[in-house]
Amino acid sequence: MKQSLASRLGLYFSVIVLVSPAILVFLWMLSLSLKNEADNTAFPPVFIPNPPTLANFIDVFERNDFVEYTINSVIVSFGATIAALLVGVPAGYGIAKAKAGGSAALILVARITPGLSYLVPLFLLFQWLNLTGTLLPILITHLVITVPIVVYVMIGFFEGLPGELEEAALVDGATIWQAFRTVALPLARPGIVVATILSFIFSWNNFIFGVVLAGRHTRTLPVAVYNVLTFEQISWGPLAAAALLVTAPVLILTLLMQKEIVAGLTAGGVKGG
Repeated sequence: MKQSLASRLGLYFSVIVLVSPAILVFLWMLSLSLKNEADNTAFPPVFIPNPPTLANFIDVFERNDFVEYTINSVIVSFGATIAALLVGVPAGYGIAKAKAGGSAALILVARITPGLSYLVPLFLLFQWLNLTGTLLPILITHLVITVPIVVYVMIGFFEGLPGELEEAALVDGATIWQAFRTVALPLARPGIVVATILSFIFSWNNFIFGVVLAGRHTRTLPVAVYNVLTFEQISWGPLAAAALLVTAPVLILTLLMQKEIVAGLTAGGVKGG
């Protein structure tokens, strides 16, 4: 009993230590967004706004077309996520069933390679095709991020599925495509949910492709944070307000889908017999 209590307290303490820096940063960003500029630059720092103000949020909306940026982000993130699922789920299934470890390693390399390394050749390509300034090149470049995520997540899930079910379907006369569609795909639903959420989050938060390839009317929400910066000074209040507005959709999505994320990641860690 004492050992169980001690291990539980140790787990809680470890979680607090790991999570507290992120929580403190988020609370400080919230504090900056609700204070005027005098309080934001005061020393010693003022943590609790007195009184709180929404002027920073109003300033962000006045200086940026947030509605247009939000529509652009939704189009790009949903488009990149859907395209990645259409390509990545079958690819993950094929790699898992073929036990192609080399292909899996290649996908991992593509996943950990910085997106900045793809930027120059892709920019030159889209400039040659006269597509810079439109949403299409941003959507295509986001596939560099989303496809490896989907493929790598789905490899783990398909490797964990019992092979006997698909073998039974093949014995009954089903083709490999029918076995994938009717047997493997429904069982891999938790993995698809996790891959969808992760792809959307990484696509939504991507900044570098949007700031380089986007035009005046095709910028995404993360670029709005960049637009708040000026050469004269850093306005901490509007900057924090813009960052909160960009983070809010992803944060809400994560909180709403946290059970599905945990269930999917847990299911992906269980190997079939």
